[in-house]
Amino acid sequence: MSRPGGHGTVDGVKLQRPARRALLVVHVVASAGWLGLSAGLLALGLSANTTGSAATLEAAVRSMQLFADWLLLPIALLTLVSGLVLALGTPWGLARHRWVRTKFWLTLATTTATAFALRPGVNEAVAAVSAGHALPDGEDVLMGPVVSLSAYVFMTVISVLKPWGLTRRGRRLREAARKGRSAEPARV
Repeated sequence: MSRPGGHGTVDGVKLQRPARRALLVVHVVASAGWLGLSAGLLALGLSANTTGSAATLEAAVRSMQLFADWLLLPIALLTLVSGLVLALGTPWGLARHRWVRTKFWLTLATTTATAFALRPGVNEAVAAVSAGHALPDGEDVLMGPVVSLSAYVFMTVISVLKPWGLTRRGRRLREAARKGRSAEPARV
C-alpha cells in the first residue's frame, strides 16, 4: 500500500506525478478563489445590509449578482471535480480518511447551496432593489456568504491538519495491505 504522498493507490486508479501535481494546483487555486469570492460576497452583503444609501445598496447587490452568476458556480464545480479526481486518483482516496470524506460532502453541500439558495437569494434581492424597494424583511444577503465562508475556512483547516484518522474502510485497506506485504517473501 502506498502512503499519502506516495506514487500508487490501493484501488488501482493512479494519477502520474505531473498530472497529480497540476490537478492539486488547480484544486488549491479554485478552492482559494471560492474562499475569496465568499469573503467578497460577505463584504458586499455587509454593505447592502448596513447602508442608508439606495445607490450603495443597489451597487452592492448588483455586484453580488455578478459574482454569483458568473464566478461562484464555475469555481464551485471546478473545486468539486478537481477534489474528486484527486481523491480517486491518489492514495488519500475518497472514503479512506474522515477529513477527505468530510471535505467532499461539505463541498457537495455548499455547491448545491450555491446553486439553489445563494444565487436565487441574490437574484431576488437585485429584483427588489431594482424595483426601487429596500431589501424585503427577512431578506438577508449575509446568511449565504457567512455560511459558505465558514464552511470553506473549516475545509481549509482540515485540509491542513488532516484530523480524525482513517475510516473503517481505510483501516480495512491498510490491514489488507499489511497482510499482503507480510505474506510476500523477503527479497535479497
